[in-house]
Amino acid sequence: MKNIIIICLTVLCFNLGAKELSIGDDIVGLNYRLNNIDGKNLSISDLKKENGILVIFSCNTCPWVVRWQDRYNSIAKTCENNGVGFVAVNSNARLHDSVDSIEEMIKHARINKYSFPYAMDQNAKLAKAFGAAKTPHVYLFNSDGKLFYKGAIDDNAKSAKKVKNNYLKDALVALGRNEKIELSSTKALGCSIKF
Repeated sequence: MKNIIIICLTVLCFNLGAKELSIGDDIVGLNYRLNNIDGKNLSISDLKKENGILVIFSCNTCPWVVRWQDRYNSIAKTCENNGVGFVAVNSNARLHDSVDSIEEMIKHARINKYSFPYAMDQNAKLAKAFGAAKTPHVYLFNSDGKLFYKGAIDDNAKSAKKVKNNYLKDALVALGRNEKIELSSTKALGCSIKF
């Protein structure tokens, strides 16, 4: 019985894409087609700029996303200023017919004045390829397509004014300046992706 449980858990982890990308790993899923809220299909390859690409796995309703989303437009501006592309990706496949539908994503983006692509990841294909598990879950790749930073946006989801460590912004600025960072990985805090 114990062996059957172990086999089932192994299969489940494999199917959910449990092996997360590590710092220095090559980007995967560059050409997966994502459905953006403007009706266009796009890919990570389309959005990557001269210094890299930032992918944040996000959604409409997770309380952690709601706490951090007031920083998304500022993050988009920091990306632009440092030659980094940016996309927020909704991989909640189980909820794509309800609270995370494309229609609800459009409303959510309009209410929060998103100034960046917000795209649906059909069947959570990109999230599984990255090994992403949370919303929000941050992956920043450099110009060579190597994972440069992953994890959380900063150290205070509740209040942007009380942030002491801007993990992501520091990484974006370092990437723009072609500098190394001291902290390349932090723990992503958030809701589980609904595969």
